[in-house]
Amino acid sequence: MSFRIAVLPGDGIGPEVVVQGVEVLRKAAAMAEVGVELTWGVVGGRAIDEYGTPLPEATLTLCQESDAILFGSVGGPKWDSIAPEIRPERGLLRIRQDLGLYANLRPAKVFSALVDASPLKRDLVEGLDLVTVRELTGDIYYGEPRGIERINGGERGINTMVYTTAEIDRIVRLAFDIARQRQRRVTSVDKANVLETSRLWRKIADQVAKDYPDVTLEHLYVDNAAMQLVRAPKQFDVIVTGNLFGDILSDEAAMVTGSIGLAASASLGSRTALYEPVHGSAPDIAGQGVANPLAAILSVAMLYKYTLKLDDLAARIEAAVEEVLAQGYRTRDIQSPGTTLVGTTEMGQQVLAALK
Repeated sequence: MSFRIAVLPGDGIGPEVVVQGVEVLRKAAAMAEVGVELTWGVVGGRAIDEYGTPLPEATLTLCQESDAILFGSVGGPKWDSIAPEIRPERGLLRIRQDLGLYANLRPAKVFSALVDASPLKRDLVEGLDLVTVRELTGDIYYGEPRGIERINGGERGINTMVYTTAEIDRIVRLAFDIARQRQRRVTSVDKANVLETSRLWRKIADQVAKDYPDVTLEHLYVDNAAMQLVRAPKQFDVIVTGNLFGDILSDEAAMVTGSIGLAASASLGSRTALYEPVHGSAPDIAGQGVANPLAAILSVAMLYKYTLKLDDLAARIEAAVEEVLAQGYRTRDIQSPGTTLVGTTEMGQQVLAALK
């Protein structure tokens, strides 16, 4: 069994954390006697500098021909003033769209050693383990028409929120399938009291639920869901929602766990999947060797779970991260009194040593 993995480190701290993820990926592959062929590509700001585009055709072809993509991060102040259609982030958006990566999975799990790192009280987050399933290729991010046009007295900005039955059906079904492997509870988040797209979303979610009588479905408005995530986050198992709401709620859930530096993600489609930490390029600390690589490493664990279908290895990678945290090793973003401060490379090496 052999798999082809595209490695796209990107910008900022992306290259620093991805290299640690690659080391864990290689060791896990050797443990499982699985063949992995790693091929590097350029994307984002670096690609703009070298090729004049955030996603060169060679990189897109590499992604299309791979079983999975390990992605770092894109963007930074250097490229903030360029035209929106060629900014670094457009490279990632095009990968998602061209590869049909319609589902973004964002786990939010509180590791025992980091319970006190959460901004919430211990009793609210101890044992927290939820996942947000975010629709990724529709909604207001991709809807047309869009743009800024001149009108009498100024300008008008336009974005269009659009969803179809098919788009809603497939993401909701995925959420129910995931829930069947967990606590069998799905919370569908919308704004059906205001938005027509949300009313359609709720209608389709209710229809899908009839095919999963063993899974409980509840509906929440997005404003209430945001409140409940900080009031009682352990009530959630699987949250399914649209692109815009999911973008916001998944970041909120990540911070509830204590640090976005531990937030991993998987973007799934019909074939190729993309795995990335969600912390962004963090240009203010790039090159300093202080970035937290655990989100990249946990993204590798998701790669083993969803692409390689090796759940045991995914669990062993997560257990290695748990062990290192229990031993008191911390990067700067999660450091607390009495813990041992380490940099990016040493944290990665500690996880490698704990991976058995």
